[in-house]
Amino acid sequence: MAEQGKVAPARRRGLAGEVADRIREAIFNGAYAPGAQLREVELSTALDVSRGPVREALLLLEREGLVHSAWHRGVTVTELAPGDVAELDTLRDALDGLAVRTVVAGAAEEDLDAVEAAADRMARAEDGHAMVRCDIAFHDAVYAASGHRRLQEAWQAIRSQVHLFLLTRIGRDTDGYLAHIPGEHRELAAALRARDAGRALELFAEHRRVAFDVVTRSEDGQAPTADGVHAPER
Repeated sequence: MAEQGKVAPARRRGLAGEVADRIREAIFNGAYAPGAQLREVELSTALDVSRGPVREALLLLEREGLVHSAWHRGVTVTELAPGDVAELDTLRDALDGLAVRTVVAGAAEEDLDAVEAAADRMARAEDGHAMVRCDIAFHDAVYAASGHRRLQEAWQAIRSQVHLFLLTRIGRDTDGYLAHIPGEHRELAAALRARDAGRALELFAEHRRVAFDVVTRSEDGQAPTADGVHAPER
């Protein structure tokens, strides 16, 4: 117990953080798909660490929303339910709107250069997982360009879940994603460069809408209505 007026020594958590990084990378690389079970024993053997750091790492990833723990299933990679997707979409709408307005109003030219460079790198992505990384990196650059620290922290809080959302998207439509995403992001970058808030907000909203429609489309090609009943897309 710490003496009065003093704090207790901190526990060393570096190993758990490293293990969390490795598991996160495996999820983002597609080694563990949404719904896949993550067993402590198997992970500790694969990573050559004891089960303690693995258990701590899984708790860290659960706080990110990347994994889910349930008593009857253990720990699994999060599968985004329709409600999760809808909440992420509305939250991104709010965050993107503030980011766009802040970038347009005051981003430095070198920050806009970084946004454009992130968009250009998308043309070199070789597969869906690489493209998702580029997609996330583009939005990292936009939020960094805002210069708004708390806004960046809010983005970081949902970043892993957005990555998971995009992995779900490429599970539905890889070809369309690879074909259209680079052009979409070049248009987004151009609107920010032109400091055209109205056009940028419109493009960001359309960018999210296309992704939302792909992820929420059912196997029979229908989109869900507000009450959960599927109706033909128009």
